[in-house]
Amino acid sequence: MIDPPTMSQLKDAVADCIDTDRSILDKLREEIRPLRGSTREIRPRTTTSISIVGTDGGNNQLHFDPFLIQLVRVVDSSNNEYCLEAVSPTTPIGKLDARQFAGDGSPKTALGEMMSFLGVDTLPALSHMIRPNEAGRPVSPSWVQVYRELVEWAILFALLKKDFGTDTLIVCDGLLRSKVFATDLFQRLLRAMKARIDEQWERTRRRIYLAGVAKRSKVLSRYRLAMALEGVLQTDYPAYVEVPREVEERAYVWEEFARGDDRADEDGEINKFVGGKMFLVKFGRRGHDPVWPVDIFVPQKEHAQAILGSMLADTVNGFPVPHYPACLQKAHENAALVDFDFDILQDFIFEGVRASLMEEASTLDIFQLQDADPAQRRYG
Repeated sequence: MIDPPTMSQLKDAVADCIDTDRSILDKLREEIRPLRGSTREIRPRTTTSISIVGTDGGNNQLHFDPFLIQLVRVVDSSNNEYCLEAVSPTTPIGKLDARQFAGDGSPKTALGEMMSFLGVDTLPALSHMIRPNEAGRPVSPSWVQVYRELVEWAILFALLKKDFGTDTLIVCDGLLRSKVFATDLFQRLLRAMKARIDEQWERTRRRIYLAGVAKRSKVLSRYRLAMALEGVLQTDYPAYVEVPREVEERAYVWEEFARGDDRADEDGEINKFVGGKMFLVKFGRRGHDPVWPVDIFVPQKEHAQAILGSMLADTVNGFPVPHYPACLQKAHENAALVDFDFDILQDFIFEGVRASLMEEASTLDIFQLQDADPAQRRYG
């Protein structure tokens, strides 16, 4: 415990830091002040809303798994399953490449279709973050997360090819940005997604909107206090405000993660990572309701009112998180492996290990009865 003299010294040091840095807060307030006059009310609009979500590492943490097996599972808010496969950090990349294509080279998965469209036939060619396994070298498990993200983008790309019976808003989990694609492949994918959306309108006269919602963002974290002090989005009605690109760029260490096509032309550097225009959105009717970062597909940013109006209608029944898209919460609930499904998966792991051990399988049975974390008893 800190003694009183030290506590007093610490208090003075904190006060000195705040006094020294006060100019930073004043600058943030100056940067965010113009947004107060750009706030717009959201008017509800009836549109079908769907969401696709992939499991993340927290959805399938197994109690016993010496091979670090992870499931790549993608479902939508209607509980339609688009992908289910098991991957470990040591899975040979060549084996994953082979899963995407049939013997004649034609794609047999959504990821294979996206790879074929982009003109690549290996995962390292698709993403610089996935490298061939080198024998004897430690393997970073982070590439599995990259693979999962690639699968999610591929399924979204495939979904845009189907026929929709009504105007539909597709809500993605996270902002419409990615740094996992190699070279200019992400921008080529975004252009193809726009082409499929346009084709849908020409063929069926159905509007397909695309947006991404994040739980947090560096932009919002940086400006949250300044927004409260300046009264930005402190309205008694659902509202939104467009975030200028220069404000985004100040919030990111790597400003290219905020540079869209509208900024790329200014300095000659192409936009490789950004597919969305950011808006800060409050779906609640109270001044202190939560504000969410929402990316609207860049070609559709002029339809922000319609898109956010559709999203507003979906947030009315948001549960357990209020004023957050219900379709996104439902998709997360469908994607998570819990209860009976989780127990079955754990049993599959034990059965697989037991089969591989053959005559040594009895050791596994004894191992299962041992306490994996005896230190937990200190909390009993």
